Amino acid sequence: MTTDSGSGRECGTDAPLVHIFADESCLGNQFENRRNPGAAAGLIERFDERGGWYRRDFAHFDPDTTNNRMAITSGIVGLGALRRACRVVFTSDSQYLVRGMKEWVHGWARRGWRRKGGPIENLDLWRELVRVAARHRVEWRWTRGHADDVKNSYADHLAVTAARERRGSDGLVPSGFESWLAAAQEREKFVEFLDLPSDAFTEDPRPPAPERAAGD
Repeated sequence: MTTDSGSGRECGTDAPLVHIFADESCLGNQFENRRNPGAAAGLIERFDERGGWYRRDFAHFDPDTTNNRMAITSGIVGLGALRRACRVVFTSDSQYLVRGMKEWVHGWARRGWRRKGGPIENLDLWRELVRVAARHRVEWRWTRGHADDVKNSYADHLAVTAARERRGSDGLVPSGFESWLAAAQEREKFVEFLDLPSDAFTEDPRPPAPERAAGD
């Protein structure tokens, strides 16, 4: 993916279509008064008619976090890894993330980043995600976790592995999706899965414009 200095507001209908499947993990949520390591991870893929699939993985580790913070972080890291403005189908099993970007951030921004029920939790991450997402045209899709969504299951595998091994990927790395899928199919899982591209895309309302720093 080549670099592109254009903003998401200039991202046209001919921009590359990219799919991101992301998930989060947080270990030890059941315990109090202890650090809970977690991770945000996912698969980024694009299909080219001549070259076939282009796939990369990402993983971000945090030594002390929550599931919700890692869900938002999966959006920040995944979208932030794209080096040019794209049309993006972002799939996650976190309703917190998907509803936040489809519904909540718009009202919060209109009210000066406040909500009626009190302070906005994880406000720092929501603002950063809004900033990163503004470059792109994004469709936020929710999928049921731990079901039959193959690529969500792979993203879950990446997140759990990063949390357990306590390390991220330090940027994008070649994807292990094909070998992971082959191993799963040897265990008779996902045997009916067809790895076909999809061009379905329905853009969600753009997030509010990022706040400008003083002096901009």
